[in-house]
Amino acid sequence: MAISFNVNISTRDASIYEGRVVSLVAPGEMGYLGVLANHAPLITTLVPGKIALRNESGTKTIFRSKGNGFLDVLKNNVTILLDSAEPL
Repeated sequence: MAISFNVNISTRDASIYEGRVVSLVAPGEMGYLGVLANHAPLITTLVPGKIALRNESGTKTIFRSKGNGFLDVLKNNVTILLDSAEPL
C-alpha cells in the first residue's frame, strides 16, 4: 500500500485543492517532476502545464496551470502556489 501525503494547491484568489495523495506530477522549468511520500525537502519554480494528482484509491485529478508558480515539499506536505489554474 502506497503512503499518502498532504497537498494544498492555491492561487492568489482561492485554495483549489486540499487533500491526501500518493503521487504528484508538476511542470518544472527543466521538465516534469514527480513527488512521492517521504520526498526530500524541495522548493522549485513551476511553469504552465498539467498538474496530476493520484489518491489512495487510484483516482487521478488533473489541473491545468495557466501561469507560473512555486512548489514546496517539506515533511510530507506539499504546497503549490500558482498564478492561476483550473481543473480538467
